[in-house]
Amino acid sequence: MAKEKNIKTNAMRILDKKKIPYKVNYYECDEFIDGIHIADKLSQSYDMSFKTLVAVGKSKENYVFCLPVDKELDLKKAAKSVNEKSVELLHVKDIKAVTGYIRGGCTPIGMKKQFRTVIHSSALNFSEIIISGGALGVQLFITPESLAASVAAEFENIIFE
Repeated sequence: MAKEKNIKTNAMRILDKKKIPYKVNYYECDEFIDGIHIADKLSQSYDMSFKTLVAVGKSKENYVFCLPVDKELDLKKAAKSVNEKSVELLHVKDIKAVTGYIRGGCTPIGMKKQFRTVIHSSALNFSEIIISGGALGVQLFITPESLAASVAAEFENIIFE
């Protein structure tokens, strides 16, 4: 288990290659735990802790949405942000096949294919946000602008308010 603690994920390798700065936080986690419980466990702000959700549009295209862990994706706003009639969340069983990541370790960086990505606009309120590092027990601290640059993301209001 100790070796696994310092794994370098695909997301980290991509950021390194693009010379995008980030910090890594490894923590004990053997199975999926939702972002709220992880933020609580690590005494982190919900507002700065972002989860990554994958949705499929009416067109059958996949989209990635990053939003604070305690917020709910507004499917209508999300669809509008990517010019779709509607979007629905990808089924949990399909996450690994589509993204290459497992539930709880899904990050917008380094998916099997680069999908159009939207980050909730609240990310811009922070000098850095926390996202999954691409594996269970791995977090990345990164500026919202660097995250957006690494995946060609846009910032939009995509949550229920």
